[in-house]
Amino acid sequence: MQNVLTGMRVVEGSAFVAAPSGGMTLAQLGADVIRFDPIAGGIDYRRWPVTGSGKSIYWHSLNKGKRSIAIDFKRPEGREILTRLIASPGEDAGMFLTNFPARGWLADEALREHRKDLIYLNLTGDRHGGSALDYTVNSKVGFPFLTGDGSDSNSNMGTDSGKGRRPINNPLPAWDVIAGQHIALGLLAAERHRQRTREGQFVGLALADVALATVGHLGYIGEAMINGVEREASGNSIYGTFGRDFVSRDGISLMIVGVSPNQWRAIVEVSGQAAQVAQLADQMGLNFDKEGDRYAGTDALCGIFEPWFAQHDYQQLVSKLDAAGVCWGKYQSIAELVESDIDCSIDNPLFEQVKQPGIGEYLVPHNPLSFGAAERETPRPAPLLGQHTEEILADLLKLSSGEIGKLHDSGIVGSPR
Repeated sequence: MQNVLTGMRVVEGSAFVAAPSGGMTLAQLGADVIRFDPIAGGIDYRRWPVTGSGKSIYWHSLNKGKRSIAIDFKRPEGREILTRLIASPGEDAGMFLTNFPARGWLADEALREHRKDLIYLNLTGDRHGGSALDYTVNSKVGFPFLTGDGSDSNSNMGTDSGKGRRPINNPLPAWDVIAGQHIALGLLAAERHRQRTREGQFVGLALADVALATVGHLGYIGEAMINGVEREASGNSIYGTFGRDFVSRDGISLMIVGVSPNQWRAIVEVSGQAAQVAQLADQMGLNFDKEGDRYAGTDALCGIFEPWFAQHDYQQLVSKLDAAGVCWGKYQSIAELVESDIDCSIDNPLFEQVKQPGIGEYLVPHNPLSFGAAERETPRPAPLLGQHTEEILADLLKLSSGEIGKLHDSGIVGSPR
């Protein structure tokens, strides 16, 4: 972690990916992020992947560096404590992040009665406040029909579903991840506004809008409206330019990319296929110095390059491609990444070996930002559920040991067993 946000305090009530990752981003930059959960754990406390003993690697990975208070907020006493915590005084406090519904005791107007300059960021599924997850949002914006090569069909699908194509989900929860970064950005922007004006505010963010905005920013909406066409799935090709997977003689798959003129020339030169490429350009009436023409000729170009890749073992290709300045990457599984890629090791300053109580010791990443004015410190593991209950109640809410003991005895708060 890097302590560039030292002093900032954010209270977080969250589940799933987006909201916890937003809080984790701030915690990794030095903010004091206090997460509250039910005493037995929330909806995602045991979500897969889990260890052999049932501990959630998922939950602990998304909550690194935070403090934890375990509390029964179904009871009025628990809600009162959390309200006091959310609205606690201090120039750097009074910031609340949640993807729980902003109603009842969590309504903005209810919390703002206790602190007028509260910064409250609420993540919803859609702009109407409805439920949505990454996969339902992804199906909405059409990307599953662009995954794969477009040859799959499903006889059970209606004619309105991508013209009979079978949708293929991406395992990466992209909208959750992007929403998490928007959450961190939104809180920091609102905090700067409060510094300048002394005004708090309610900040709304919808997961579906994150996806819709991204689709617009990348030109997909403009393409459909202006050109009146539906983009086809392109497999491992890169839309609008040249890129494709190739296989070495010993069966290793590589991704080769020729986006810039220099990258394209490097591919042609290292393969020794300049004459064939020029002949193909004449035959097809294309100019391969242009990205769009390279994309139009992708299949034919790959027919020229594939034999060259197939004539060389992987290590030979590594030497030749690197020497020529080709932009390329090796296809590898996550297991291969962890086992053999030096970039996924402590050789990379991004990572350190950290012991997570209840889980074990494994590689934990810092935030990928690297600030010149802050030293990187060892990443803090995720807290045990309720690990900081007593210190939060005592230090922030100024409760006595006797008062804290009564809360424990009545089951209002909890600590690690």
